[in-house]
Order: sequence, then C-alpha cells, then structure tokens
Amino acid sequence: MNTQNISTTIAIRPVDLQRSNLRRSSWLALLAIASLATWPVTANAHIVLDQKTAVAGSYFRGAFRVGHGCDGSATVAITVRLPDGVRGAKPMPKPGWTIERRVEKLAKPYDSHGKTISEDVTAITWRGGPMPDAHYDEFIMQMQLPATPEPIWFKVLQQCERGETDWAMVPATGTSTRGLKSPAALLELTPALNAAPAPAASPAAPKANDEHKH
Repeated sequence: MNTQNISTTIAIRPVDLQRSNLRRSSWLALLAIASLATWPVTANAHIVLDQKTAVAGSYFRGAFRVGHGCDGSATVAITVRLPDGVRGAKPMPKPGWTIERRVEKLAKPYDSHGKTISEDVTAITWRGGPMPDAHYDEFIMQMQLPATPEPIWFKVLQQCERGETDWAMVPATGTSTRGLKSPAALLELTPALNAAPAPAASPAAPKANDEHKH
C-alpha cells in the first residue's frame, strides 16, 4: 500500500512541472504582446520639452526633444516659435547644424540691465543633419520666461527630407493634449517661491465730520 502511494506521487510530479512551464510560457507570451502594443505609442511621440514646469520670470534652459522623423523620413530642420513674453532667447550650437534667428520689432519694448530692448528673437531654426527617423535628438536654447504664472506653448515646425509636421495645435481650454494630432510643446509657469504677497490696503483716514467734537 505504501509502495503504491509513492509511485503515484512520483507520477504526478512531471505533470505539475509541465503545467508550471505552460503557465510561465503563457505569461511570457502576454508580456511580449504588451510590449509590442506599446511600441507605436513611443514611435509616435510628440516634440516635448525635457522639463514640464519652470518658475515664471526665471532664466530657463529648455531642450526640445525630437523622437522621430516625418512618417519615416529624416529630419533636416527644426524651427521653434517663441511665445509672447519670452525674452533674449539664445540657441545652443549643434555640430552638423546651422542656426538661424528671426528678430522682429517689439510692440512693447522692455528694459534689460538699463538698456531699452526694442526688438527681440521670435523664432530659432536649426538646419542640418539629417537626423534619421530611427534616432532622436535634442535642440537646446536658453531664455527668460514671462513673469505671469500660466501655461505657455512653443510651436515647433519639423521639416524632413520628405514632408513636414507643424507641432502647433493648442487645446481650446486647459492643458490636456489628448486628441490633438500635432500638439505644441507645453511649459507650465509656476509662481516664484519668494514672491512677495500683495500689500494690504492701508486704512482710510477718518473724515473730518467723524472727529470727536468737544
């Protein structure tokens, strides 16, 4: 009786091992399918800034990340149009790329270190490459940001050997880009931590007829 029990136990073990291997194989297959399902999302990523937030009025170094070409075609030019209120933008040189700056007259000049600035950079273009669709790169500039805490949008024109994409769509309300085919790059401006609160209103002086009479 004991011998039969032992032989039965030994006979079951290979079956359990096979079931375990089948379960493991099924899980691996599911993981492989999930990774393939997420690949197109990465391949179709938008042009975005490396930082999502910055302090209003601060000097900011922004890197525009370009993750692919235009439907498989290599990128040969990137043009970033600057939002209103951005001041003194300067591009970082890139080996193999030339730089163009568009400078325009300002509707409202501003003061910078005691000097009146009446014209400023409104767009920056890098031309060169080409950057293959299978590669990614960053295009960097520094600038002074607007003083008002609010979201701002950088519209970016991506030109390729064949075709182009204008990343310029902005949501009608809010900051969600869900559903937008080619959204602009978003930067959220936050208040400065040491921003002074608005001064309290001083108490009104008493009127003449409110004075005590003796």
